[in-house]
Amino acid sequence: MAADVAGYSRLMGVDEAGTARALRGHREAISPIITKQGGRIVKTIGDGVLLEFPSVVAAVACAAAIQKLMSERNAAAPADQRMLFRIGINLGDVLIEGDDILGDGVNVAARLEEISEAGGICISEDVYRQIDGKVDINFADMGLHHLKNISRPLRTYRAHLDQIMPLRAPRPALPDRPSIAVLPFGNMSSDATEDYFGDGVVEEIIIGLSRIRWLFVIARNSSFTYKGRAVDVKQVGRDLGVRYVLEGSVRRAANRVRISAQLIEATTGVHIWADRFEGGLEDIFELQDQITASVVGAIGSKLEQAEIERAKHKPTENLDAYDYFLRGSAALHRWSREGNNEALRLFYRAIELDPEYAAAYGMAARCYSQRKASGWMVDRAQETAETERLARHAAALGKDDAVALCTAGIAFTYVLGAHDYGADLLERALALNPNLASAWLFSGWAKIWRGEPDVAMDHLTRAMRLNPQDPQMFNAHAAMAAAYFFAGRYEDASSWANAAIREQPVHFIGTCVAAASHALAGQAAEATEAMTRLRQLYPDLRLSNLNDCFPIRQPDDAARWAGALESAGLPQ
Repeated sequence: MAADVAGYSRLMGVDEAGTARALRGHREAISPIITKQGGRIVKTIGDGVLLEFPSVVAAVACAAAIQKLMSERNAAAPADQRMLFRIGINLGDVLIEGDDILGDGVNVAARLEEISEAGGICISEDVYRQIDGKVDINFADMGLHHLKNISRPLRTYRAHLDQIMPLRAPRPALPDRPSIAVLPFGNMSSDATEDYFGDGVVEEIIIGLSRIRWLFVIARNSSFTYKGRAVDVKQVGRDLGVRYVLEGSVRRAANRVRISAQLIEATTGVHIWADRFEGGLEDIFELQDQITASVVGAIGSKLEQAEIERAKHKPTENLDAYDYFLRGSAALHRWSREGNNEALRLFYRAIELDPEYAAAYGMAARCYSQRKASGWMVDRAQETAETERLARHAAALGKDDAVALCTAGIAFTYVLGAHDYGADLLERALALNPNLASAWLFSGWAKIWRGEPDVAMDHLTRAMRLNPQDPQMFNAHAAMAAAYFFAGRYEDASSWANAAIREQPVHFIGTCVAAASHALAGQAAEATEAMTRLRQLYPDLRLSNLNDCFPIRQPDDAARWAGALESAGLPQ
């Protein structure tokens, strides 16, 4: 277990002697908890501490007890003087060196502590598997993370604790129309690396169902939080706010594909329909269409034949191109520099195999949007020109493809600053597929940059309802923060920005909004702390190049944005 104090430098800057005294008192109060659970303090460094335990259950129980005690001790303290611990727990081998312990097991715990919320607990997948069902704490699956100096991506989990802001909104109510979530299909092939193929099948089924206007379809990212987990369909229905759940499996062997699927009414657990679909690999799109049509027929008869035909859409005739597209999509969802580079390479390969593949152009353009949003661009001029080339191809080839239009739209709006054209593409994507959560999210960003924050809030709310358990929810939280900032509601903006940063501490835009909103809300210390973090994330950011990062259309908005960041400490 690794733990430290969030914002310790700020606390020391305000009252060095008092902060040191308070930390000693907290450590004395916590010591009996550690002893009770059989823990050993390996070392303390400043505000940090490293501990080891004979049992992973004991480590998690100790962490929960510490956070509960700290919540009680902080209750009487002023908000700006509260001492909140961040805790990371990992299970792994260590090297013994005297009284110290070393190795990857320790390094991972330290990195988990860094991404933990203030007052929270973050654990590795190995820890989660050992404690599942053995501790009275709920953990949220936060997906794969690329941790600093750790070679492999790790799946992480964060605790739901009363003293921190809930990681997800309250359970959503059922929509006023039939609603469905498509869970990841099990990979029944002998090769585990074939997961991406089954994921792609599910994504295409989700897209097909999303085109059905009277259906409410949960977005892919929320559905995929259940991947690799034994699920209670009733619980899934409650978590996602849907009446139906589709689950199944995919077996791919040589050039043959077998897909099994079953539709379940989540509120009762009753199986409504089940079937098996089998054919050659060249029939994959037809098999997906059959599943979509079967689900629609099982749920109700409101769909006209014209809509069924509209739902049938082959993204490409080239199956090799489709395979590269699926691999690229899986890499892009990792949201890392390495994953982005890999995704771009795979999308380019798909385009090479099928130069008419609209969605591949759009997703390649989206790679560049992600690069800009994360500060990963190397040659801004060249990459911006390439974004425009890809986005124009996506828009021209994908007039009836919501994914192509959506990804082209955000590229034009965010990367190229073409507000009107980008917004038009996003509106066309939403008209084609009103269930596409990413289109609502990107449209929300477009409305923010155009100076329409109230409309943006509505679009972002829709995106979060369609994707209520998105592992990348920090994007929507950061967008909502920006919308509140430009609406002049700085305290609300600060809260949303803090939520984004809690989920993704290195989120560039969320950190920008935090610094700016704190500054205009009169929270000088918090603004300075956010700016310090921002300068670490983006050392080259200056007032002079601010417009390159944020395509703000309205001069008054741009001036207020720049003034707020200048007040927070951004240099010229």
